[in-house]
Amino acid sequence: MQLSVIILNYNVRYFLEQCVLSVQKALEGIDGEIIVIDNASSDDSCEMMKTKFPHIKLIENAANLGFPKGNNIGVAQAKGDYVCILNPDTVVAEDTFAKILNTENWTLNTGIIGCKLIDGAGNFLPESKRGVPTPWVAFTKIFGLYKISNYFGKYYAQHLSENESGKVDILVGAFMVMKRDLYLEVGGFDENCFMYSDDIDLSYLVLKTGKSNYYFHETSVIHYKGESTVRDGTYMKRFREAMQFFYKKHFKKSWFFDVMMQVGSFVFSLLKKNQQKNRTFKTDEIVFFTKEDRNIKCFSAVILYSKFENFKINPNINYEIIFDTDSFSNKEIIDYMVKNRSKNVIFKNFLSDSNYIIGSNHSNDIGEVLFLSNFE
Repeated sequence: MQLSVIILNYNVRYFLEQCVLSVQKALEGIDGEIIVIDNASSDDSCEMMKTKFPHIKLIENAANLGFPKGNNIGVAQAKGDYVCILNPDTVVAEDTFAKILNTENWTLNTGIIGCKLIDGAGNFLPESKRGVPTPWVAFTKIFGLYKISNYFGKYYAQHLSENESGKVDILVGAFMVMKRDLYLEVGGFDENCFMYSDDIDLSYLVLKTGKSNYYFHETSVIHYKGESTVRDGTYMKRFREAMQFFYKKHFKKSWFFDVMMQVGSFVFSLLKKNQQKNRTFKTDEIVFFTKEDRNIKCFSAVILYSKFENFKINPNINYEIIFDTDSFSNKEIIDYMVKNRSKNVIFKNFLSDSNYIIGSNHSNDIGEVLFLSNFE
């Protein structure tokens, strides 16, 4: 078997359904498997998987074992030569795995390959490519110095633009592909770290073997991000602890690092909470892209288009654009989002078989699911 896609889920039932649907499409023509591990979700994630995807392997953990152990359990049962670690709040394009697995991308020296991640509004997520978070690099990130000059841009590997492929030190755990043997060789994710530095640690362990990690820009994946991780005080506490864990594991203990992280994470937490709380969007017009004969009763005013080119965005109007996933491929939807990302446009997907609209307006939003019982 060529590829095993490992999806660790915790309480994101509807995003998980959308993710699995997209992975199934992306695996067409590839000898692959999907393994879903559930970390004791309190929603009906497991029931949904058993009902809608009975052929997919589901591992039900009795407790929330954390990101590292949950993924390690999945990889231990994987049969693929390659494994993809994938977050449940993602949508992959139909060509993603085929392009990533292209043999030209893999040499004896290749470690992990990641790709371009965008949020639910089509914005590039800079954590798609990162550098090793030494105390100085972490300092430039937390205090926003990377926004001033590329001189301070090592945290987000700003030697590469979002549209340039190349070597980077660190890749994000929301999407990473590597050989299963290499994953096992370095010990997988460190189970002593509950979350947030696990992908940094794994990437760094691979670098220490002498291999190189790569950012591959030629395919994109939506990562709603805020759905699985609310940016609140708890998040920042865990982020600080995770960074301290990584630094103490791989570098010497530093009082400067500890003090800088305490102060910086407090400031960062305040900024993130204000961003999430103050972010609002007032929709002026709803645009629905569909090639089906949809009788829409749930909105007072919806404009239907069967082709993307038939609609022109007015910069003075706030649009909510909804894609019928029966009418357009995930690649077409993702490409449109990237091309038309704007402050006056938000995007959602309509899943007709399950009769709901799903999406997120920004990486700091927790996501939204709207049930449409009035669709016919």
